[in-house]
Amino acid sequence: MPLPIRRLVPALALSCILSAGATACGGSSAVKGAAAYIVAPTPSPTTPAEWQKFARARFAANAGLAAGAADRWIVKPWKEGGFKEGVRGRKAALAQAGRAGTFAYNRLRAVQRNARGDPRLAKALAPLTTGLDGLKNLPSRLRNGDESAMRSINDIIAKVKGAGSSAGARIRIRVPSAAQLASG
Repeated sequence: MPLPIRRLVPALALSCILSAGATACGGSSAVKGAAAYIVAPTPSPTTPAEWQKFARARFAANAGLAAGAADRWIVKPWKEGGFKEGVRGRKAALAQAGRAGTFAYNRLRAVQRNARGDPRLAKALAPLTTGLDGLKNLPSRLRNGDESAMRSINDIIAKVKGAGSSAGARIRIRVPSAAQLASG
């Protein structure tokens, strides 16, 4: 009984592939010799300082964004009296200040990570770590209208800017967009 060509061709192709694969996997000395010259890269231990490229530039950008958010949505409305009881739009201003506080806290944590990448920045920012850690509950304090939170964020931003300038990182205040602010 003759087999149809439709079944014969795939069977023949499959058998050729399998036989070629079996002979290629043999114990050829050329393959073993070539494998001796291939050196796999070994992972090298890296320090956190090596993880950050352009640490000063990232530090300046993150500090500028934190300062811009704090200045635009926390400090200015506070100085203008936008957080006082009875003022129209107070709840919206406090909610916006809470979002800005979350954003500023996030960027200040990034500033701390960036400072580890540059020895001068790390040395300049070291005294501020307790103050930065104290901002953990800043957004809830801002939403509740706590005036000491307004002062503390303003003081921390000023100290971070001073530390950055003493380490050679020029910080320009950049107001984040609404999308950046919403993303945190």
